[in-house]
Amino acid sequence: MTTPDTETPVLYSHPECDFSNMLKEELDEEGVKYDEIDMSLHEDKWPELEKLTGGDRTTPVMIRNGEVEVGYHGIG
Repeated sequence: MTTPDTETPVLYSHPECDFSNMLKEELDEEGVKYDEIDMSLHEDKWPELEKLTGGDRTTPVMIRNGEVEVGYHGIG
């Protein structure tokens, strides 16, 4: 049974965003599995992302353990 604390993180990214690429590289190195939503391929997800960021069109955004993390270690 999956609980919110063990759900797979969701990462909103964009291939032209260096911070997205840095976060993905870090997660991959740590062996963290995540579901990625590439905003260049899923432009219909922008309204969803904007709700998470308070209206900003920025990446990366990660939902992990029920928490929304915007940027790469606070940058981005």
